[in-house]
Amino acid sequence: MSIEGKITLVTGANSGLGKATTVGLAQMGAHVVMVCRDQVRGEAARQEIIERSGNTHVDLLMADLSSQQSIRQLVNTFRAKHAHLHLLINNAGAVFMRRTLSADAIEMSLAVNHLAPFLLTNLLLDTLKSSAPARIINVGTRIGTSLNLEDLQFEQRPYRGLQAYAQTKLGNILFTYSLAQRLVETGVTVNCVHPGVFKSNLGSNNTDEPFLLKIAGWLGKFILPDADHAAQRILYLAVSPEVATITGQYFGNRKPLQSPSQTYDITTQEQLWEISTALTLVNTSNTMGGSTTTN
Repeated sequence: MSIEGKITLVTGANSGLGKATTVGLAQMGAHVVMVCRDQVRGEAARQEIIERSGNTHVDLLMADLSSQQSIRQLVNTFRAKHAHLHLLINNAGAVFMRRTLSADAIEMSLAVNHLAPFLLTNLLLDTLKSSAPARIINVGTRIGTSLNLEDLQFEQRPYRGLQAYAQTKLGNILFTYSLAQRLVETGVTVNCVHPGVFKSNLGSNNTDEPFLLKIAGWLGKFILPDADHAAQRILYLAVSPEVATITGQYFGNRKPLQSPSQTYDITTQEQLWEISTALTLVNTSNTMGGSTTTN
């Protein structure tokens, strides 16, 4: 679709992949709404994006995506300023090397990487539907693991940060598949994309990052492609007419990938949806083909 003049929202937009994606959208003439956690860094990134793109239609909204109250306030603020939303990119993600809890008493990896996009997307579905054709893109990661629905928050087993991260990214794929089925014939598509391996600041929020990960990150700065390169995969799904009607897929570089076998299990998809609904207190009973009722 032509993105010029269309309203787009990108989470985690002040650095890395989110920033590169925002630059690309702004250069295409989109009206981009950046969602960031830090006001100073967000405003600095906004000014840089405007300078690089020559597009002044770049807005900044603040939200702590680990807080469900903050997400709800974000949606209220967005709706007060914008009547439409044509593209939602759930990009923000974080790795937590120690088990910590959010303001909602939820393990932080689950809160930020899975429940945040689940809640944000469901709260914005009415706006997306009324703006159709519209697209939702969830940024996933191709990491081998399995989803433990009996212990999503690592209450019964030793906490491992990378495993917690991988589990939530698997949840992004399951969420994509479940949501796609619910959005059939609404004019809203949803796909998940694996951006590949690139120079990233993922994990920079950890002061106790393992030594080997620090070394890997340092070496990656010299041998890995940058975020601008990875952002092309997202931008393809965002604007390409070739994928205008494609939904419920897990993409790599411009083509669908096979996701882990567990993600295709309908029972697992529905169980995760039900758990996510309970943990976010969002009513998704009217998601299919109609309006979304929220609490």
